[in-house]
Amino acid sequence: MQFKDYYQTMGVARDATPDDIKRAYRKLARKYHPDVSKEPEAEARFKEVGEAYEVLRDPDKRAAYDQLGADWKSGQEFRPPPEWGARSAAAGPTDFSDFFEALYGRGTPGGSGERTRFNLNGEDQHARLVINLEDAWKETTQTLTLRSPEFDEQGRVTLRERTLNVRIPRGVRPGQHIRLAGQGASGIGDGKRGDLYLEIGFRQHPLYRIKDLDVYLDLPLAPWEAALGASLKLPTPDGTVELKVPPDTPAGRKLRLKGRGIPANPPGDFYAVAQIALPPASDPAATAVYRQMSEHFHAYNPRAGLGV
Repeated sequence: MQFKDYYQTMGVARDATPDDIKRAYRKLARKYHPDVSKEPEAEARFKEVGEAYEVLRDPDKRAAYDQLGADWKSGQEFRPPPEWGARSAAAGPTDFSDFFEALYGRGTPGGSGERTRFNLNGEDQHARLVINLEDAWKETTQTLTLRSPEFDEQGRVTLRERTLNVRIPRGVRPGQHIRLAGQGASGIGDGKRGDLYLEIGFRQHPLYRIKDLDVYLDLPLAPWEAALGASLKLPTPDGTVELKVPPDTPAGRKLRLKGRGIPANPPGDFYAVAQIALPPASDPAATAVYRQMSEHFHAYNPRAGLGV
C-alpha cells in the first residue's frame, strides 16, 4: 500500500507523545464521526484517522513506521513488519477502550489485560427531522431511520441501524426540539440509554413561506378585483377559506387572517400578500380596453412618488 503521513493525518508532530496522539484521536474521532458530523467527507476522514491511530498508538508499529524516515517522499511502498496484520486485529481503532474514549472522552479502568466492569449512562443524541408544512396542522407519525454506535457484548463499537416511529404533535414549529426519552446512545453495563432530540424543519413549499409562526402566500389579483374589491377562495395549509379583498387594494398589501398560521399556543397568523396580475393584450378587443383605460386615467401617474 502507498505510504501515508499518519502524523499529518492526526495533526501531531513526529515526536508527539502517546498522550498527545490519544488526545488528537479523541478530538478528531468526535469531529468526523459520520453519525454526528456535518463536515464534508466525514466518513472518509473518520476512517483515515482510525487507520493513523491504529499505527501510532502501538509502539512497535510506530517504530517500524518511523524507520521509513524521509524516504516516503520518494513514493516507496510501505513494507510492514512481520505479524503486522495479526497485531492490528487485536489492537484496532475499534477496540473498546479507545473508541469509548473517542466518543465519550473517558477511559476504562482495569489492568493486566482484564477490564473492570462498570456502568455508565449513554450520551444524548441529536438529529434533524424534516416534515411537510401541512403536517403542523394535524398530529402525524413519521418514520425515522438512524445509524448509531452500539457496544456489543465484547465491548466493541458497531454501527446499528434502527427505525423509529415518531409522533409529531399538532402545532409543531420549525426549530422546535422533540425529546424521545431512552432513544439516544446505548449505555455501558447497566447504564441507561441517553435521550434523542429531534429538531423539526419544514420542506420548502411551492405556495407558502414561513416566518416564525406566520404563513405567507402571494395572492394574484386581477386589476378590477384590486380596484373594486372581491370575495374569493383562498388556499391555506388547513384548507380553503373565503377572503374579502377591500376596494383599492394596492400591490404588496398584506391581508391578515388572524390565528390561521401555525396552530401553536398562541397560533400564528396567515397573510395573503396582494400581487396585481395583468391580463395580456393578446387580441384587438383587449388592446382596445387598455387604450380606453389609458385615456380615462390619463392624469394618473404611477411614478409620482419617484419625483419624475
